[in-house]
Amino acid sequence: MAEAATPRHVTSRDNPLLVRLRKLASDPGAYRRTGLIWIEGEHLCAALVARGGRPEQAVVTRSAWESQPGLHGLARRAATVVVVEDALMATLGTLESPAPIGFVVAWPGAAALVPGRPSVVLDRVQDAGNVGAIVRSAAAFGVTQVIALKGSAALWSPKVLRAGMGAHFALHLVEAAEADALDAIGVPLIATSSHAVDVLQSAELPWPCGWVFGHEGQGIAGRLLQRCARTLRIAQPGGEESLNVAAAAAVCLYESTRRRVTLPPAAPRPSSA
Repeated sequence: MAEAATPRHVTSRDNPLLVRLRKLASDPGAYRRTGLIWIEGEHLCAALVARGGRPEQAVVTRSAWESQPGLHGLARRAATVVVVEDALMATLGTLESPAPIGFVVAWPGAAALVPGRPSVVLDRVQDAGNVGAIVRSAAAFGVTQVIALKGSAALWSPKVLRAGMGAHFALHLVEAAEADALDAIGVPLIATSSHAVDVLQSAELPWPCGWVFGHEGQGIAGRLLQRCARTLRIAQPGGEESLNVAAAAAVCLYESTRRRVTLPPAAPRPSSA
């Protein structure tokens, strides 16, 4: 793969590129208007590259460019490289410790739902941390598609991306979908509710399926519940009324995986004798 061109050095806070990046970093929906995504930090940038992504631009601090070969090489995976003073990089994000590198990536656009895939459906899940955590669990437990219905947090917003820890790049993501689009999903939908009679831990779980998780306070909308083949609750012998939606999603997706995956036996530990 050809290396990026000679890097461009930026020293002004008012440089148009930095102004644009600050907008992408602070406005959760800016990527929909600009067609560009800003991802911060070595972990996310490396995850993108590992999945075959090709960033349009790398922005890297001068100290990292000059003294950190790993980050220098990672920046070179982009089509163009911009080197900025360390203090300027601190203005481009919301992390407590500014990241030494970030990528500008083309937004893949408003993808269409793909029938037949194991999926997660988000019904107005609004907290960015919850959405990112669910995206991460989906990728970890074999789901290949996440469908965010209208009213859910923007899937490619900076906070959701950070909480997703790179899982975005392994999934087919559909956002701002209408509930009617689920008519074409082609797999049974399973809802979660603390008021359901059937218990997750003992219920039959079809695969592939679509797990539906609802609004943090209101749960799943009634009309969407009517589309679901099953409604299950998670047994909670500790007596709590409900779980955080991201925790509930992790439990359900793990249980779904546990039923269908046989793990190899653990390797014997070496003798201490």
